[in-house]
Amino acid sequence: MANHSRFTPGILKKARWHMQDNQVTPESVFKARRHIVKAMGLGAIGASIPGYVQAGLFDLFGEQPKTSFITTPLTFEANARFGQDEVRTPFDKVSTHNNFYEFGTSKQDPSDNAQRYKVEPWQLRIEGEVERPITLDYQDLTKMFPLEERTYRLRCVEAWSMVIPWVGFPLAALLKKVGVTSKGKYVAFETAFDPEQMPGQKSRLMGGGIHYPYVEGLTIAEAMNELTLMSVGLYGKTLLPQNGAPIRLVVPWKYGFKSIKSIVRIRVMDKQPPTSWNQLAPHEYGFYANVNPAVDHPRWSQASERRIGEGGLFSAQRIDTLPFNGYGEFVASLYDGMDLRQFY
Repeated sequence: MANHSRFTPGILKKARWHMQDNQVTPESVFKARRHIVKAMGLGAIGASIPGYVQAGLFDLFGEQPKTSFITTPLTFEANARFGQDEVRTPFDKVSTHNNFYEFGTSKQDPSDNAQRYKVEPWQLRIEGEVERPITLDYQDLTKMFPLEERTYRLRCVEAWSMVIPWVGFPLAALLKKVGVTSKGKYVAFETAFDPEQMPGQKSRLMGGGIHYPYVEGLTIAEAMNELTLMSVGLYGKTLLPQNGAPIRLVVPWKYGFKSIKSIVRIRVMDKQPPTSWNQLAPHEYGFYANVNPAVDHPRWSQASERRIGEGGLFSAQRIDTLPFNGYGEFVASLYDGMDLRQFY
């Protein structure tokens, strides 16, 4: 385990990506959390309780969700530079422990409520400060660029983590195709808005109080970084709806809420775009949201995390959290000289 004791609040110091091969997650942990939320009378305020606490409670109850959504195999090359030798989080954990408030705030709600979600036809529009705006349909998402598999750590702001084999293509390839103009400084992302299919968008209570559609953003340098991935699949197949079908962002050095799901619009902008969690609770969720063990969430520590495993969340291995989730080798230079308490 890399020592991050020198990573102190204030001016950023570079950290090496240093990860042990055995730090990954198996497959079957999180079950019907909403039963306890209702029993305890928590309702939507369950969103204020750290997910690792909620999941531990709800893992005691409920049933394994039944999946009806059909995925298909993808053709891709494994990228050996990114975690191919790591032990991966089991698929049943990745597909049943999800934050996707469009389908409900409990961890199992997305897998229960999204199985009839229709992803075809689909359109993804890329526009704004670009030379060649384009609209991609469903087939374009998996055919326009060569696909590769990258195994990345996912660190949730709620202090749990997984290791997931994503399939996709670099966001940089898409941005180069459309040609970012000299005015392009930021990239804004928007999730589909479909209250009939996404019940959390229909009910403020069920949707955690978020103003939909869900939006996120990156600086142009972050978007062009080689780690930033547009994912169309995981475990070798197309994405399930609870994981962000048909296309989502994966930014492994940031907390998981930055990796926006089910994207319908990408807009290159000349100013910083609004982001959903920052709008909802700006004192808790900043624009950058880089994984930082030295800066706690106002309601819990970020110094360590539970790596989800076979036996359930409370039996999961607790490990030290690494600066930038261990990817400092690739991204630390993006933040040279920045005060990471101010730019959190």
